[in-house]
Amino acid sequence: MEIYENQEIKVPENKEMQTPEYGEMYVPESRSVQEPAIKNKALYLIIPIIAIAFAEFMIYSGKVVEAMEVHAVLLLGLSLSMLYIKDDEIQKTYQALLLLPVLRLVNLSMPAFYEITLYSFVFIYGLLTIPVTIALTHQGFTQEQLGITFKKIGIYIPLSIIVGLLLGAGEYIIIGTNYLIPDLSIFSLLILTLTMVFLVGLIEEIIFRSILQNRLEVFLGSREGLIITSVLFGLMHSVYGNVIEVFYALLVGFIIGYIFYKTRSLPLVAMIHGFINVFLFGVIPHLL
Repeated sequence: MEIYENQEIKVPENKEMQTPEYGEMYVPESRSVQEPAIKNKALYLIIPIIAIAFAEFMIYSGKVVEAMEVHAVLLLGLSLSMLYIKDDEIQKTYQALLLLPVLRLVNLSMPAFYEITLYSFVFIYGLLTIPVTIALTHQGFTQEQLGITFKKIGIYIPLSIIVGLLLGAGEYIIIGTNYLIPDLSIFSLLILTLTMVFLVGLIEEIIFRSILQNRLEVFLGSREGLIITSVLFGLMHSVYGNVIEVFYALLVGFIIGYIFYKTRSLPLVAMIHGFINVFLFGVIPHLL
């Protein structure tokens, strides 16, 4: 009896002695849950969101250079904050928000050198693939969370064209646009569709839906993540100088965000976004 009792006592002790790494792995997790920063995590979003809103308001007011300065300061501030704030969740959230000033700075700097054409979108969003890819690989999301799936693609293609037409027509009524292609030939429409769906739509939907909305859902919750992402999406359309367009883009962002939330399909929302631009910058201006 004494032998068995000693063995029973020694077994758990030996397990603890032989596997200290398990103890070391779980201690940081328990400490991170108890950090006060996690209890007030919404506070960490106030300054960057206000800064983005302020910069976009300056763009709306015509103060483009000053807005670029604010975005540059925000970009630097978020980058430095990621070095000093040790919480992994906040770091990844700041990394997601960091893509918005990058998007705006790249977008605003291009027209200074040449007139905006279809090919300028290729250059702008081609550059954005670098920071977007880096952020995408460091967020730690699964393919399912990112929406990388081609399920129901046969249904989603015609659906995205219909939704894109409706939303694009609504946006054209608000802002009106010039066409980016010389005609409605098959070749011109093909080039426009490839650019808007597989580059502009894809990159922006990765930023706003796969990365930002996903991260804010984890950070604050699904409803809050959808709402904040939609608001930021609307604010990023202040460049048109039309307050109705900002609210309309907010609504479109909410619709696309909700579709992403329900389907978790990046191809679907990228195609909807892309076809909105196809109709807005190509088909509708030519027809009217």
